[in-house]
Amino acid sequence: MGLLALLRKLKSNPDKELRILLLGLDNAGKTTLLKQLASEDVSHITPTQGFNIKSVQSSGFRLNVWDIGGQRKIRPYWKNYFDNTDLLIYVIDSADRKRHEETGVELQELLEEEKLAGVPVLVFANKQDLVNACSASEIAESLNLNSIRDRQWQIQACSALSGEGVKDGIEWVIKTCNSKKK
Repeated sequence: MGLLALLRKLKSNPDKELRILLLGLDNAGKTTLLKQLASEDVSHITPTQGFNIKSVQSSGFRLNVWDIGGQRKIRPYWKNYFDNTDLLIYVIDSADRKRHEETGVELQELLEEEKLAGVPVLVFANKQDLVNACSASEIAESLNLNSIRDRQWQIQACSALSGEGVKDGIEWVIKTCNSKKK
């Protein structure tokens, strides 16, 4: 651990630490998003076979982000990571129209989980840089997000590859969790 990281750790306020669960189907762009948040190289990403964890500083918060693989065989294990989640980030491949129904089913199941009750949700409509990507509003409509009444939610168009829209989503995360902590 470097000196700067050690100083940050000593200086960090435990009230300003957030546990964020990063979920979505395989190939949605979760790991690319995580690397973008950590200001790491996003040119070589391999599928996540288990999970990645990164702590990222943002606006006085330490975001402990748990990126869990989205392959069908891994999804039953998602529930092992639900405890103490402050916020759920759900990533959708906006250009993979064939899987929008499948991703909607998975998101709905997450919203029904007792351990995630009331946990705010940020949906990243990723891969907006692709010409065949659905808009965030189309995705919100197809997933029936407007029917969510038991928690705060937001959909944010983004490109994890270029970083466009990612900062806006994280600003919503900070604002939402800041108002919950008060």
